Amino acid sequence: MLVFAKPKLVFLSVPKTGTTAWQAALEPLATMIVRDPPELKHAPVFRYNRFFRPMLERFLGEDLSVIAVMREPIDWLGSWYRYRQRPFLDGQRTSTAGISFDDFVAAYCKGDRPAFANVGSQAKFLEPQRNGTAVTHLFRYEDQAGLTVFLEDRLGTSLATERMNASPAMPLDLSENVAARLRRKCAGEFALYEGIGAGGAFTPLPLDD
Repeated sequence: MLVFAKPKLVFLSVPKTGTTAWQAALEPLATMIVRDPPELKHAPVFRYNRFFRPMLERFLGEDLSVIAVMREPIDWLGSWYRYRQRPFLDGQRTSTAGISFDDFVAAYCKGDRPAFANVGSQAKFLEPQRNGTAVTHLFRYEDQAGLTVFLEDRLGTSLATERMNASPAMPLDLSENVAARLRRKCAGEFALYEGIGAGGAFTPLPLDD
């Protein structure tokens, strides 16, 4: 998570959306950088609302802009799958070694996910809170140009990023049956992603009653 005091901007770090590269590029401009532990670096909206927002609003004011990046849901799962293929996870319950991408996604669709497929939810990460705390600008991972324009405008400088912490490329074959099951199981993920427009505008998911 990155905080910029003068422009009153908070950049939440959704896992697997390129935020490590943005952190490196924006570090000289940031007022506060939360690097560790992962639960705080990747603080979702509910955790930001509980632990960070009260402090930031007290010192920076209540009109904070909160931005985040969302990746196409299948591509996002593919990034997690590739990451968990890395040798340093061999022998651990979270490793996807020896597991096909099709089986990984099928396991993700289960109500009780096995450890290797328990990677969370972008929609849950971005879920608005009852008190009105919410992401104000949401960008597609693929729209790096749009995110760059937004940040350059808000921060008043030119920016460039380098790809970092990328998992090795590999074919990701997903059967039609599993893809359809994922779309049914995670309809909110796809609806949120498909509702993202230009300049960070998006259609929030309705709050549950």
